[in-house]
Amino acid sequence: MKIYTALFKGVRYSEGAEHPAVPHIPVSHSIEKRYIQKLAVLQRFRSHEYIQGFTLLEISIIILAIGILAAIMAPGWNALLARLRLNQAQDQVYQAIRDAQTTARRLHVAHQASFRTLNGKVQWTIHPISVNAASVVWNDLDPDVELDSETTLQLAGGVRRVQFNENGNVRGQLGRITLATKAGGKTRRCVIVSTLIGAVRKGEDRSRPDSSGRFCY
Repeated sequence: MKIYTALFKGVRYSEGAEHPAVPHIPVSHSIEKRYIQKLAVLQRFRSHEYIQGFTLLEISIIILAIGILAAIMAPGWNALLARLRLNQAQDQVYQAIRDAQTTARRLHVAHQASFRTLNGKVQWTIHPISVNAASVVWNDLDPDVELDSETTLQLAGGVRRVQFNENGNVRGQLGRITLATKAGGKTRRCVIVSTLIGAVRKGEDRSRPDSSGRFCY
C-alpha cells in the first residue's frame, strides 16, 4: 500500500483511508516537485531497479583479471626488489671503504675495510690493520645478497680487504667488491677501488664486458 505524507502539520494517512478534511494550504511549486522526486526514488528502490551486487560470473572474471595482472607484474616486481637490495648493499660497502680511508687519515693510523661471507651472509667491518679481523664486530648486508665471482679484492684468511695507510692511500690492494642476489639474474652492483691514491667509485652491470672481461663497472 502506498504511503503518502501530508505536506502540512506532519499528518500521515494511507491510500483509500478516511482522513479528516483539511483546509487547503497553498504549496509552492518547488516543494511539490521535491516531494514528487522523493516518491519516485522510493518507487525505484521498491521496484529493484538498482543493482544490488555482483553475479558469480562477474566475480570470476574479476578474479581471473587480477591473476593475469599479477602473473605479468611479478617478474618486474621481483627485479625491482633485487635492484633495491643491491643498491642498499652497494651503498654500505662504499661507505665502509670510505670510512676506513677517512679514519686512517684522521687518526694517522693505517686502517682496512674487510669483507667476508659467514653462514650465508655477507659481512663488513673496518679496523686498524694491526687488529685481527676475527676480534672485531662485523655488520651484515642484506641476507639475499651475496659476493659475485667478479669480486677481486685481495683475499687473506677468508677475508677480502682493502687497506689504507695513514695518508689515506691504498696499500697496493686495488680491486672490487661485486654483489649479486641469491635468486640469480644478471643484476649486479660493485664498488671499485681504482687507484693507489684511494679513488673509489660505484659501478653497475652492463651489457658488454670491460677490458678485463667483467660486466660490472
